[in-house]
Amino acid sequence: MTLAIFDLDNTLLAGDSDHAWGEFLVEEGIVDAETYRKSNDRFYQDYLNGELDILNYLGFALQPLSIHSMDKLLEWRATFMDKKVQPMLLQKAEALLNSHRERGHTLMIITATNRFVTEPIANILNIEHLIATEPEMVNGRYTGAIAGTPSFQEGKVTRLNDWLSANDETLEGAWFYSDSHNDLPLLKKVTNPIAVDPDPTLEKHARNQGWDVITLRE
Repeated sequence: MTLAIFDLDNTLLAGDSDHAWGEFLVEEGIVDAETYRKSNDRFYQDYLNGELDILNYLGFALQPLSIHSMDKLLEWRATFMDKKVQPMLLQKAEALLNSHRERGHTLMIITATNRFVTEPIANILNIEHLIATEPEMVNGRYTGAIAGTPSFQEGKVTRLNDWLSANDETLEGAWFYSDSHNDLPLLKKVTNPIAVDPDPTLEKHARNQGWDVITLRE
């Protein structure tokens, strides 16, 4: 099969679902507004700068999941999807996904954002295969820790290779769409790397390498 792989945040979405979840927690009064917003914004800037300490960030981002019941988390997530995610959906992204479906490609999202946030987004986009950072769960509750390798930078390559081995597949002919220079390790591995509304670092690299550069924004 031919894989069509997509980053999620600022690629298929007109925004960052991970950062938006943090904003949602602040706006709903679930976390301390001042301290949480400052940290959320600082980590996001570190990500944009290519300087994110992923383990430090995940310790921050997953902590709220560990102190609330699953029922309450799911209730909040449904509201988050309506308030924050729905406005980020892009018609051009939907058209792009459909163009790959029509060619018989197998669609996948690979994202550093955790599965709790991203799984319902993948469902909305009707993408079966999702590789996301996995929050650890014990006895039906999140622990605040991660399980396995975060799917970030080189970790995306590691996690995808694990998936390919488990499914007896290869990257032959594969596509990968991303906005971020953090995804260069995986972009360099595929046959068809595509820069989508790229950050300046990725755009420069893409144009130097002769990669396609596209926009999905309205």
